Amino acid sequence: MARATTPTRSPGRPRSGVDATVFAATLSTVHELGYGRATVDRIAATAGVAKTTVYRRWPSKGALITACLVDAFGPVPLEGADREEVLSSAIRWIAAKIGEPGIGAAFAGVFTDAVADPDLRRILSTQLQDPYRLALQDALGEPENRVLFFIDVVVGTLLHRMGMTGEPMVDEDVDALVDLVLPVLR
Repeated sequence: MARATTPTRSPGRPRSGVDATVFAATLSTVHELGYGRATVDRIAATAGVAKTTVYRRWPSKGALITACLVDAFGPVPLEGADREEVLSSAIRWIAAKIGEPGIGAAFAGVFTDAVADPDLRRILSTQLQDPYRLALQDALGEPENRVLFFIDVVVGTLLHRMGMTGEPMVDEDVDALVDLVLPVLR
């Protein structure tokens, strides 16, 4: 009679789902405690993993937050029949994302940390901003400087509102933002 064999796996602990668990813990910790109090120790504890597990994947809190934001945002949905619809959908998409629990605070916090940290600025630029900038440049046929201006105006406005009120921008104000920004890139 043939013996049943168990599938073999590589040595060590299974990695499946660890990133998703840590990202969910990151956003919930930032949402509950704020960016400043959401330490890697607290995030690891919330995720139920060792701090070393987090640091093996991300060398700093800023790198973790950036990876978490990249995961949370996913690809930019550039939908629409024309340029105005594409821009409008991009603005509404980023406004909705920034309004999700923990995301706006994580976004604002990591940007603040990046002011004094050139390595973190590089991580933010290459991992978070560049993929969206390139997708927008391609979709709109605009040069880099105009797309960066669009990103600065939209994201800066949304994060400013979140920072000043603690709340995401309401739909009516997002509509006004769309109306203000679209003529600039016509």
